[in-house]
Amino acid sequence: MGPLSARSYPGRSLVRPHPPPAERARQEIDYGRRGKGYVFGAFCPATGAAFTRPYPGRGTAHWVVFLEEVESWLPPEVARVYAIADNLGSHRAIDVLLFLLAHPRWEMVFQPKYAAYLNLIEPWWKVLRSLTLAGRRFETWDEVTAAIAQATEYWNAHRHPFVWGQRRRHRPSRPPGIALLPKAT
Repeated sequence: MGPLSARSYPGRSLVRPHPPPAERARQEIDYGRRGKGYVFGAFCPATGAAFTRPYPGRGTAHWVVFLEEVESWLPPEVARVYAIADNLGSHRAIDVLLFLLAHPRWEMVFQPKYAAYLNLIEPWWKVLRSLTLAGRRFETWDEVTAAIAQATEYWNAHRHPFVWGQRRRHRPSRPPGIALLPKAT
């Protein structure tokens, strides 16, 4: 996930039944660069467990260090690890190939271009953004990393498996709207 920077992130506002007359949109002015970086993440859809680490860049060295940290985070009884990654050049570098040779249970699976929906970490990034960034202002990159660590810890305490293509349990299915075809008599 990234690049992220220490700045203000818009949040949801209260929807009023009778809004005030139309005015100019108001947004807090946020100038300046107060630090930026990238967040790498690993996600187990079957259990819902997540692992995140912030890095100042997204180069090959950071990617290999992240893979090593994920290797130590995963339980040793897991026989196969499928790492689904995009086609970024640092994900295919020689150092990554050496990591894969040193860890035979790992297999890299590269998703097709323009098919981010095939990777189940993408909807989890949306959840992490809403837990961490929405409606907050960060003065430093350290504040962003602390918020991401806190949100990941909260998620892991309340995690649930991700099932692709199914509705959430607490949301009832909606009745059909006006597009419903009339019944033939």
